[in-house]
Amino acid sequence: MRNSDPRLWMWSEALAMVSRAERLRGQMFQPAPAPQRNRAVHWEPPVDLIETDHELIVFAALPGVDPDRIQVTISNGTLVLSGDRLLPPELRTAIIHRLELPQGRFERQISLPPGRYEVARPRMVNGCLVVALRKLA
Repeated sequence: MRNSDPRLWMWSEALAMVSRAERLRGQMFQPAPAPQRNRAVHWEPPVDLIETDHELIVFAALPGVDPDRIQVTISNGTLVLSGDRLLPPELRTAIIHRLELPQGRFERQISLPPGRYEVARPRMVNGCLVVALRKLA
């Protein structure tokens, strides 16, 4: 017998949507096309972008990425984060039971709010690249 209470039906639909979203999040992200790339991009890191009175702060989830392999640039109002996440050498001889973190070349392009910015201090914090973009007058 089907329940006629619309709140229960809506709740069920909402849970199904959250479940589908979680499955999609777990899959490899497909980067936006960019004609000038010289190497194939395999994944895009998820990011958060917040704004304060004096700067924009970008948080990019990059667990296991060597900070020396990350490039941060601003071009035409777009912040570009790129680099490589390399497989650890242990994987050459290991038995892999699960491999969920994306590997290889990554790139994320983030449109910035109108204004002029400069990269003030990129740093790694708890597996995230944190990039502060100072607002210029």
